Amino acid sequence: MSEASKSFYTPATAIAVVMANMIGTGVFTSLGFQLADIRSPFVLLLLWVVGGVTALCGALCYAELGSALPRSGGEYHFLGRVLHPSLGFVAGWVSATIGFAAPSALAAMTFAAYLDSVFPGLNRTVAACVLVVALIALHASSRRSSGATQRWFTWLKIALIVGFCALALWLVPAVQPVSFAPAAGDGALLTGGAFAVSLIYVSYAYTGWNAATYLSGELAAPQKSLAPVLVIGTAVVLLLYLLLNATFLLTAPMAAMAGQVEVGFISAQHAFGGVGASIMGLLLSALLISTVSAMTLAGPRVLQVVGEDYPLFAALGRTNASGVPRNAVMVQGLLTLAFIVSASFEAILLFAGFTLAVNTAAVVVALFVLRRTEPDLERPFRVPLYPLPALIYLGITLWTAFYVVRENPAEAGWGVAIFALGGVAYVIARRIGSKPVD
Repeated sequence: MSEASKSFYTPATAIAVVMANMIGTGVFTSLGFQLADIRSPFVLLLLWVVGGVTALCGALCYAELGSALPRSGGEYHFLGRVLHPSLGFVAGWVSATIGFAAPSALAAMTFAAYLDSVFPGLNRTVAACVLVVALIALHASSRRSSGATQRWFTWLKIALIVGFCALALWLVPAVQPVSFAPAAGDGALLTGGAFAVSLIYVSYAYTGWNAATYLSGELAAPQKSLAPVLVIGTAVVLLLYLLLNATFLLTAPMAAMAGQVEVGFISAQHAFGGVGASIMGLLLSALLISTVSAMTLAGPRVLQVVGEDYPLFAALGRTNASGVPRNAVMVQGLLTLAFIVSASFEAILLFAGFTLAVNTAAVVVALFVLRRTEPDLERPFRVPLYPLPALIYLGITLWTAFYVVRENPAEAGWGVAIFALGGVAYVIARRIGSKPVD
C-alpha cells in the first residue's frame, strides 16, 4: 500500500485515545483511598495537580522521542532502539501484559461493579468478560470502525463528566463546608508518607498519557502531531480530574467516602438521591466502556511490533486487509480475560502501578541517553526547559515506586517477577527465532 493511499489515524482520534486511556477506573476510585489519611481539600486537589504535572512532563519526554523515532510500539520501540533490544523486549512484554491488559481488566471489572449497583444480582465476572469480548470483535475489524467508535466514546465521556459535575453542584441539597485554600498543617502533609502513598493511586489514574506513542506509526505526520496530541490530551484530563474531585468533595461528606471504592456513586446519592445514583451507575458504566475500548485499540500495537521484529512471534505482527493486527488484538484480549477471572482488583492495581512506573521511568532515562549519543538526530520536537521536565518526572515517579515497595512488598514482588519473565521470554525468542529482524 502506497503512503498516499495508506489509512492513518487523525490527531483527533489520537487525542481521544490518550484521554480515554487515562479517564477510567482510577479517578472514580482513588479519592476513597486518599481520604483514609488525608482530610485537607487543598492537599487532596494538589495531589491531582502534582500527578497531572508529572504526566505532562512524561508526555513531553515521550513526544521528543516519538518525533525523533516515529514508529508504533511505545516503550518497546524507544528502549530497544536507544538502549538495547533486550530492554525494549522486556518493556514491550510489560506493556502488553500489564500496561494494557491489566488496566483493561480493572476497567471492565469496575464497569461490571457499577452496572451491578443498578441491576443487583448481575454476575460481575460474566458482564466484564462480555464487554471485553465485544470490544475485541470491534477492534479486530477495521481502523475506520475502530477510530470512529473511539472518538464517539471519548467525547461522550467528557460530556458526561462535565454534565455530572454541573448538575451535582446545582442540585445537591447542601454543599459541603470545605475550603480549597491552604490551611495550617498542610505543609506537614505534603512532606509525609501519606502524600506519597496517595500519589500511587493518582499516578495510576493518569496512566495512559503515553497511549498515542503505541500507534504513532499509524498517526498522520507523527513528527508534527504527536507532541500536541500528548500534551493536549494530558492537559484536558488534568482539568477534568480537578473538576471531578472538587465535585465529589463538595457534594458528599469526606467520612462517607473514606475507604470506599465507588466514590462517584456516593457523590451521586448525596446530590441526586437513590434514582440519581442509579443513573450515575449507568453513566459510569458507559464511561468505562470507552476506557476498555481505548486500551483494546492501542495495546495490541506493542505486540504487533514485537511480532515484526522477532520471528518467534511473527503471527502477532500480521495484519488483516484493513491493516489491523487482528492476532495481537485477540492475544491481548485473552490476557485481559485471564486477569478478570483469576486476580483481585486490589492486587492488579498495586502491581500494575509499580511496573508501569518503572517502565516509563526507563524511557525518560533513554531520552538522556539519546541526547548524548545522537545529538545530531533530527528532532522536530524538543522538550522545553530540558532537562527539568525529565528530572521532575523521574523524581516523582521513582518516589512513588519506592513507597510501593516499602508499603506493599508482595505486589512489588509480582511486578519484579513480570520483568524477570520478560527477560526469560527474550532469551527464548533469541534462541528459537535466531535474531531480531532488522
